[in-house]
Amino acid sequence: MAESDAAAPAKAKPAALRKGALVKVNKAAYSASLEASASDPTAPDYIFEGPGELLVVRGDYGQVRWNRPVPDVWLRMDQLEACS
Repeated sequence: MAESDAAAPAKAKPAALRKGALVKVNKAAYSASLEASASDPTAPDYIFEGPGELLVVRGDYGQVRWNRPVPDVWLRMDQLEACS
């Protein structure tokens, strides 16, 4: 039994985003979300291009500040990805 566990490929868990990380929004995750349906029909391109700075992480949500004269936004952490 131990042999089959060792042979099974381990899934790589993505690194958790932390305060100060540069992020962008994952378009596929955002498009089907409650947040997208509560917002403008067309999201601005800059949120998908990034980078935005992750200011605060509280539970499943993170506050993101963009390098533009727009308000900070709260988004689910599973909708954010590291900007490279």
